[in-house]
Amino acid sequence: MKRITMTLDDDLLAALDAHMDASGATNRSEAIRDLVARSLSPEAPDDATCLGIASYTIEPDIRDLGRKVPQVRQDHHDRFAAALSVPVDHSTSLEVAVLKGSVAEVTAIANALFLERGVRHGRLALVPVVVEDHSHAHGNGAPHRHAKVVNRFQ
Repeated sequence: MKRITMTLDDDLLAALDAHMDASGATNRSEAIRDLVARSLSPEAPDDATCLGIASYTIEPDIRDLGRKVPQVRQDHHDRFAAALSVPVDHSTSLEVAVLKGSVAEVTAIANALFLERGVRHGRLALVPVVVEDHSHAHGNGAPHRHAKVVNRFQ
């Protein structure tokens, strides 16, 4: 690792310290490394394999979203690993969906959900993975595939 020296104005230093406290970083160097790594992440190639975490709120009564959103999950059942719906109040639910596939596939599904009228606050986080073949025993010893989380998109 290389050591660098930085000069920050008081307001920016206060914001860094607030980020450090909120994130649980134990020192400023750790907080700065985290911020730099996040901001310098390269664009994910469309064909890269990923897990996607889509979060959004829906108002199920608007345009029949209570039926449409589950239908999207059903239509793309091979791309949905999990889905969670949490009622927030009488008219809004928070939805979280874990998707798997290529960056292009996951992004297209998430964007289709986010564009529906009555869906708000849509965000998609991408986690880079590589899929590997394995043949170790999980009871029956059959060959199978594992997704392994990696540090960045290849």
